[in-house]
Order: sequence, then C-alpha cells, then structure tokens
Amino acid sequence: MVISHLTLENRASPFTVPRVAITGRDIVYWGGIHFTPLRSDTVIDATGVRAIVAGEYEKAGLRREEVETGAVIITGETARKENAREVLSALSEFAGDFVVATAGPDLESILAARGAGADEYSKKYRCKLLHFDIGGGTSNLALFDRGKLLETGCLDIGGRLLKVDGGGRVVYRSPALRPWAELLPPMGRRVEAADLAPLVDAMTAALEEAVPEDVHVLSFSGGVADCMWEGPSDWRTYGDVGPLLGPALRRRLEGAGYTLVRGAETIRATVVGAGAHSVEVSGSTIYCRDVTFPLKNLPVLRLAPEEEAAGEEALAAAVERKLSWYADQEGLSQAALALTGEVSPPYKRVAQLARGLRAGLAPLEAAGHFPVVVVERDMAKVLGQAMGGEGPLLCLDGVRVREGDYIDIGAPVAGGSVLPVVVKTLAFTNSEPGEDRARRDL
Repeated sequence: MVISHLTLENRASPFTVPRVAITGRDIVYWGGIHFTPLRSDTVIDATGVRAIVAGEYEKAGLRREEVETGAVIITGETARKENAREVLSALSEFAGDFVVATAGPDLESILAARGAGADEYSKKYRCKLLHFDIGGGTSNLALFDRGKLLETGCLDIGGRLLKVDGGGRVVYRSPALRPWAELLPPMGRRVEAADLAPLVDAMTAALEEAVPEDVHVLSFSGGVADCMWEGPSDWRTYGDVGPLLGPALRRRLEGAGYTLVRGAETIRATVVGAGAHSVEVSGSTIYCRDVTFPLKNLPVLRLAPEEEAAGEEALAAAVERKLSWYADQEGLSQAALALTGEVSPPYKRVAQLARGLRAGLAPLEAAGHFPVVVVERDMAKVLGQAMGGEGPLLCLDGVRVREGDYIDIGAPVAGGSVLPVVVKTLAFTNSEPGEDRARRDL
C-alpha cells in the first residue's frame, strides 16, 4: 500500500471551463511488502488481506476518511484465485469510492510498465524498449517505441511457481510448470540451488526468447527485479526460486549484450499509482440515448491515432482487441472507448469512423453493455447520430483521458447540454529508472 499527497491545479484560464490536472505528487507513506495470505493454493484469505491493510493505515497514522481517493487493483497470480472478488468486499470500508478492478495480464503489463517509468525512459532516450514485470506467478511484458505502447504480453514465469520451506524442501509446484515437468524435483525433496539450476535456466531462456530481434534495451520491475540487483544472501529467504531466477536472468541477458535498466519502482511498480479525481465537464455537443446515470468506474480504452485513421475493418479489430483487455472469467466488463477525433471532418469520414466503432464494440453489446465513446474533439453528437442502432448509446466530447484512466459520468446538467465527468487517473511516478533511489527513500 502506497499513500501519496497529490497537488491538483486548475490549468484553465479564469473565463473558461475548469480543467483540473495533477501537478505534483509526494509519496508520504510506503507500506511494507507482504506475501498474499492464502487459505489454500487456490483461495485468498480475504480477512487476512483486510488485516494487512488495516495495519498499514494504522502505521501510516491515517484514518480512512482522511484518504480522499485511490485504487484497489488485483493483479497477477492473486487475480487467478477462486475468490479474488471477495477481497474487494473485505476492503470495502477502506476502498469507499476508490477505483476497483481486477487487472488482466494486458492491463497489468501497462500499469507495471508505467509505474516503473519504462514509457518515460523509452520516450526520453528515443529507443525501443521491452519491459518485464516479473512477479510471483507471471511475467508481464510491455513493448514501447519512443514512449508509445506497441504490444503487451504475459508469460507463466515467476518466482513463486516453486516454493520451498525453511529447510529447502519442495512444498509447492505450480501447474504452470508442466512444460518443464522433467526438470522439477519431487514434492518433499530437499533441494539446493544447483538442483534447481536446470529449471531456472529454462525459465530465463523462455524470457529471453520473448525479446524481439530489434530490441536491445530491457527494463525490469516486480519482486524478481529486486533479486536481479540485490537479492538475499540465502536463496531460501522468501521460500521460492525468485532469488535464483533474478541473478540468472541478469547474467544471461548481460551476456547476450542487452542494456538492462532497473525500473524506478520494482516490487511496488503496479501499486505506485494513487487515484486522483479530476473533475471536468463534457463538451456541449453530446449524444445521449436511453442512458441511466450515473455511470461509475468505467475503464478507458484509448485508440492510437493510426488506429483511428485506419479503415473500418482495421479499426473494428483494434477496438475488439482492446476490449479483450478487460475480459475476465465473467466476460467483458463495461468500458469507455476514447479517441482524439478530427477537426471538422466531412460526414463521409464520420460515417466511416462510426461504422468501424459500431462493429468493434459489438462484443460489448453482446455481453449486455452499451457503447460509451469519449472524444477530445468537438464531434460527439454527429458521431453518435452516425453510429445509429437501438438501445442505450453515449458519445461525449471535450474530455481528455488516457489508457488506464477510469471515469465516472453524472447525469446531464445545464439544461442537459453537458455531462459532469470525473476522471480517475492512475498517477504514476515520473522519476526515471536508474535515478538516485536514496532521494525517494528519505
């Protein structure tokens, strides 16, 4: 758990609609690192999680009502547990109006990479960079080119896929290790580091194989990233293979000539964002049909400019692919699709864009939800009219959001001409990977 003090500022002129932005962020409390309490290999101890969070609030000297906003994100191996959503209920007294989500592997890749500063590093040094967030059960990958996100991915490789007790006896083997079954020691056997070397080598080889040929800069976060640079002297300290995997991966990749960058955040990369409310109002050219307000905690899927400019089929495919980022065992969840839009486009272009969006959003409607489209430029009304169809539909403009934001949309105000919008931004650190970490620790 990380608690930050956020400075918000109205960046608009005195005679225009307010536009509130985060202009400063100071971390005031860093929570400890805790193993997720489990009742079994597949069930989270929700009460135990609640006790950890309550204890951290007490250590921080804060009451729940003093924390105005935030985010609860369930990620990685924990998100796969049978009762992951039960944790959200257990944290309800602390979460309040927080953004709450179970992050799939794609979203987790984005959150971790931004939290580690991988996107800023790629942009600053104008390089192509692959970020690895290596945790207990998964390795989430995000590929950037000069700061722009290109692809995400996930591998079933992590430090806690094989666990040992204090004496080095194997007490857990994850089903994800089945491809390397012949390399696994039997349950209950006491093992040394050398016994696990073949398995660790296979895992590091699989991670290296994920690197595209044209990428030479790699950055890292997650618990295993700490072990790459300063792991414990006894590999059994954490009861898993993370302290073996980290150094082995570093040796392999440095030997292959890659430039390795330690993330600005490592084990805390995903959680380093704190929620910040930024209140805006939509533009006055909205299109709203049969929508029941308010809409709360809609995750934002952002189209890149080239995706917006693509033909109908390519646009539809891009929308459908991004929708899949928010799919879980229960199917697709309600989301908002964001795009920049165009200045005074001809109707032919608007119609083409509308057809592509409608086709791409079809799986969302099939799942029982309705399209919500957020446009920066002033074209929402004509776009909504062009999208046509039946049932609820909402298009609003004049709001700037980015991938990873969540939005609340209130009922129309000012005679129905505008909508109040609360943008909940994950306020990722702006520090560069590799910068002096002592400054952060003061």
